[in-house]
Amino acid sequence: MTTTVRFSRIAPSFVALAAVAATGFGYLIPSHTARADTSAAQTIETPMGRAPLSFADLVERVKPSVVSVSVVNDGGASKLAENKKNDKFDKKGGGNFNLPDLPPDHPLHDFFKNLPKEFGQQEERPKIVQGQGSGFVISSDGYVVTNNHVIDGATKIQVTFDNDDTKYEAKLVGTDQRTDVALLKIDSTKTFPAVTFSTKAPRVGDWALAVGNPFGLGGTVTAGIVSALARDIGSGPYDYMQIDAAVNRGNSGGPTFNLDGEVIGVNTAIFSPSGGNVGIAFDIPAKTVAEVVTQLKATGTVKRGWLGVKIQNVDEDTAASLGLNEAHGALVSEVTANGPAAAAGIKTQDAILQVNDAKVADSRDLARKIAELSPESPVNIKVWRNNSEKMINVKLGLFPKNAEALLNGDNDDNNNSGNNKDDSKPSQTELSQLGVTLMPARTGSNQEGVAIAEVDPSSDAAEKGLKAGDLILEVSGEAVKTPDDVAAGVKKAQGLQRKAVLLHIKSSDQKRFVAVQLSDKKG
Repeated sequence: MTTTVRFSRIAPSFVALAAVAATGFGYLIPSHTARADTSAAQTIETPMGRAPLSFADLVERVKPSVVSVSVVNDGGASKLAENKKNDKFDKKGGGNFNLPDLPPDHPLHDFFKNLPKEFGQQEERPKIVQGQGSGFVISSDGYVVTNNHVIDGATKIQVTFDNDDTKYEAKLVGTDQRTDVALLKIDSTKTFPAVTFSTKAPRVGDWALAVGNPFGLGGTVTAGIVSALARDIGSGPYDYMQIDAAVNRGNSGGPTFNLDGEVIGVNTAIFSPSGGNVGIAFDIPAKTVAEVVTQLKATGTVKRGWLGVKIQNVDEDTAASLGLNEAHGALVSEVTANGPAAAAGIKTQDAILQVNDAKVADSRDLARKIAELSPESPVNIKVWRNNSEKMINVKLGLFPKNAEALLNGDNDDNNNSGNNKDDSKPSQTELSQLGVTLMPARTGSNQEGVAIAEVDPSSDAAEKGLKAGDLILEVSGEAVKTPDDVAAGVKKAQGLQRKAVLLHIKSSDQKRFVAVQLSDKKG
């Protein structure tokens, strides 16, 4: 199984450290016996703290707890076998047989080629996919942590220890796709060496020791430092730790240790133009993994609070357009129908500033704060609406797996062709304060807003990504239907001494708020 995930938001590419397809490397398992007295890395005290003389003692201590995870995905073969039991042709007493492979010029070639499957035409066999990743034991009874993408779709999971060529069957306890964490349980009554999660957050510059199964080469150790913390790699609201230890495909799910032999992160992705190591790898922080694993072990799933809104950051221009003195919080661009926010009265264009007593920095911060709360929790949400703060009490829901689908359910007809037989060019209105030229949206039963005909390439509107064909739905919270409505909204914002105006924009089927700086030009 080879899985590559590319996050296009950051060039050149991110690559998930997926289980690599089976190769000719096999397993290169060193044979040695760890010394019983090993505890931590051999270090020397310096004016700047501890520095390692060697990682050998540390490796001997933690390596026995790291496993290679082998997975098999039968490509749906088991389901196909079940379906064949219900095959109509089989029920008639027949059976599948091999059709002759005749050359194209044979008189019976077309006859056999066009036979329906019920008459014995063989179906394509599913491909058996094998892959490998990494993991580590967190309890002596055999619980193993790995990545969700390592075991995703697996019909068989085995783990192998570096000092033991025995292949242990493992069952899946639970997964959390949002953090890419999975928990396995080794099917054995043996006692296994385990490692623990660090309760102390690492600092940038701390040593980092990664152990795993890159390219199927089990028991590989690499060292580096913690390069950065709180990285956003475009994968949900959670932060990632960046390390420069060599990490490659197959390292997925493997642990990164500190000098005390504690797990500080789980390898999950690399930044790479080629798919190989370039010294930029990302770990799920130990604190996040530990919290997820606790829930997976108890219930097999992770339950998170859910507010039911689509949000975006409040930048300086957005803050200016709303009359906020400080650029912080999360702006609500859509509210999920029948969701918790909708039931409580939260509206689009509300800026969420605070959750309970905690200030909201940005949209990712809000998502994290809500996710940390339990479903059904009552939450006090402070929003900025119509130039004043408002407290709204919300009873959170359970974060659904299809939350994004719920938010992207906009089925408005944006087909501008319609049945309009008037081929004349619609009248256009230049609004130089915004740097756009507007025209009425073509008539249609579900049409809304005002269409942008042109965008001045030197304008702030162009810099913010507005383009011809976009629709302006609202100006400063007021719905607009004509270019004059847009002009009136701009004039109102100028009267309030606003440096920017907030536009509700629809591009294709996506809606968002865009704060556009106002120009001094007249028009």
